[in-house]
Amino acid sequence: MTVRAKFNAALVLLAMTLVPALAHASVVLSGTRVIYEQKEREVTLKLSNEGNLSALVQTWIDDGNVNALPDEVSVPFTLTPPLFRVDPKKGQALRIIYSQDPLASDRESLFWLNVLEIPPQAAASPEAPNSLQLAFRTRIKLFFRPTGLPGDPAGAAAQMTWRFVRKDDNKYVLVATNPSPFHVTISKVATEVGGVVWRNDTGAMVAPRATAEFDVGPVTHINSEVPTKVDFMSVNDYGAGVEGVFPAQQLQKP
Repeated sequence: MTVRAKFNAALVLLAMTLVPALAHASVVLSGTRVIYEQKEREVTLKLSNEGNLSALVQTWIDDGNVNALPDEVSVPFTLTPPLFRVDPKKGQALRIIYSQDPLASDRESLFWLNVLEIPPQAAASPEAPNSLQLAFRTRIKLFFRPTGLPGDPAGAAAQMTWRFVRKDDNKYVLVATNPSPFHVTISKVATEVGGVVWRNDTGAMVAPRATAEFDVGPVTHINSEVPTKVDFMSVNDYGAGVEGVFPAQQLQKP
């Protein structure tokens, strides 16, 4: 079977993974995101097989299309090894090398690193004549950070401003504006409007010098009042949550 055929078959198995509580990935990454500083010759990410069986692992980088196959993407990085076996309780280092193809110099660029774990084929057994093998795909953010960007990425979330906006479909949204050259990942938002507490644990990412909307709810739940404040949780370079507060006096009324 070709590598692409293995990949397609694995994606079919992945789509059948509907009960994550009953199974989990054995291959674990050492981080939840990768920061590639332009000055670095390469960046290394470690993974380990915490399971009891060997696994075939395929790795690739995409530019945001989650459905793109490895041989269909074109990114300015080389990722090695692209396909390998990792034995139980063993590890493997992934090397990411920037090809020097031009990227934006005034802001971060975002890519995604994919790790697909394909378990070995189970041996036939009279006790278990029917079995389902599950493939697991892990996809984490890869930020390319040009040299010389102004500001500090650790303080980017605190620089954001928030607006309270009424939409045409009778809903309100909180609009977060990111003036920095860094991506800001918001993991959750909470605010109180008209005595009603609204929370969003889905989160979103606010691109450099861009905005993102967080749905507040229907007009009947808001009563045209301004939130008392906006509490939010951002995620730093190390994957840790950082709490932040935007005061009510700086919020714009709808």
